[in-house]
Amino acid sequence: MTLQVPHFIQGERPTKTFASTLLSAVVSRPRREYRKILSNITFQAKEGDRIALMGRNGAGKTTLLRMLSGAFKPTTGYVEVAGTVQALLNLGLGFHQDATVRENAFVRAAAMGMSTRDVGLHMADILHFAGLEHAVNHRLSTLSSGQRMRLGFAISTTVQHDIMLMDEWFGAGDAEFVEKARERMVDRVTGSKIVVLASHSFQMLRRICNLGMVIEAGEMIYFGPIGTAIDEYKNIYQSTPEYIARRKFEAENVSLVTKHIVTRDEAASGRGGAGDGSG
Repeated sequence: MTLQVPHFIQGERPTKTFASTLLSAVVSRPRREYRKILSNITFQAKEGDRIALMGRNGAGKTTLLRMLSGAFKPTTGYVEVAGTVQALLNLGLGFHQDATVRENAFVRAAAMGMSTRDVGLHMADILHFAGLEHAVNHRLSTLSSGQRMRLGFAISTTVQHDIMLMDEWFGAGDAEFVEKARERMVDRVTGSKIVVLASHSFQMLRRICNLGMVIEAGEMIYFGPIGTAIDEYKNIYQSTPEYIARRKFEAENVSLVTKHIVTRDEAASGRGGAGDGSG
């Protein structure tokens, strides 16, 4: 699969004042270029596979998940899916601020492919899980960000699907809801035939996944056993100038702290020895 999208670039013009900057933005026409966001992504997942999706920020992980979910269509190549897909990528997708909680539940669930009848059957469970029974007829704009997040999660995970796509493991909200959400996530992951999970938590990926895909600058660098995939990803980010500079800075700080502790201990030891001698 390859994904190419139009990209607009504003021409560079020297400006000295805010007014001239605005004028330049108005009169200069942006030029359109095409950029490859993903290129040559080829893999196959079978029932039972749990795939870890790894890559640095901006590598293309979320874009790939959106393409697998059907939100984006590949420019070349194809995505062949057998079964129903559940994508936990944007819990607020499809919400409208002026609609009620009930209305938003119907709209969001419909966007996920659920029938009106199914939404009606699960409405009570959605509201109960989100803790919003009391606000069913309130406008979404009156809810806190945490309540909206709970509503989106409750809707998205109401029905078990064959394929589950996740951009980071869910862990937001108050302690009580996080515990409920964790239990449901484990249940949904266990019940799914295929799971694709993007995360930076090596410990969790080792525990959940059997395969790993490493993406760098939109290209698939590796696809195979999870242990090797994690090693391949480490080789990428540990070779970057930013990582090397950070490790050097940390090492220098550790050296300074250690030197300070040793000097302090030596001074304290010297004072203690003098006191013992005088006694």
